[in-house]
Amino acid sequence: MALQIENVITSGKFELDGGSWDVDNNIWIVGDDSEVVIIDAAHSAKPILDVVGDRTVKAILLTHGHNDHITVAPELSEATGAPILLHPGDDMLWNETHPDVTHQDLEDGQQVQIAGTSLTVINTPGHSPGSSVVYAPEAGVLFSGDTLFQGGPGATGRSYSDFPTIIASIQEKIFTLDPETKVYTGHGDGTTVGTESPHLEEWIKRGS
Repeated sequence: MALQIENVITSGKFELDGGSWDVDNNIWIVGDDSEVVIIDAAHSAKPILDVVGDRTVKAILLTHGHNDHITVAPELSEATGAPILLHPGDDMLWNETHPDVTHQDLEDGQQVQIAGTSLTVINTPGHSPGSSVVYAPEAGVLFSGDTLFQGGPGATGRSYSDFPTIIASIQEKIFTLDPETKVYTGHGDGTTVGTESPHLEEWIKRGS
């Protein structure tokens, strides 16, 4: 059976460095009719749980630690029994939102087994130190979090972010993938590796 990929969009606030912005977030539910992983945990648990239904949740994978991607991770974990996984590079961000909740470490190169296929975690620092993407090679899909969007890299103008670092991550770890790879982003519409890769030099000239 082909890997099922379902999208839930939730709305709320992204808050960092004293600022607050209204955002819509993509949550990705990946698996089959019996088991799934949840990628990101934004704003509201109910719409996510409604799509999960009675399926087993094997893990809650967080692409990074900004509050709008982790809001309801503890609630989802409590409801499903699934572990929360976040790269330790973003522990300081996690602790700003959930100081009394523990999570497991998501590691660069880690393999997550779901529905007969393997998802590969790739640490792509820049938007934040622990930012990671999740690659499903058999499905030809990359879940890019806030590292890569349609039209450019994720924002790097706030705490713990760095423009040269995100450019290096995209160039070395994403643009080396098959150009046909679909990119499912943390916000907004998706794209492909091949659509974005010709524009790298433009982004570098444009700057952060």
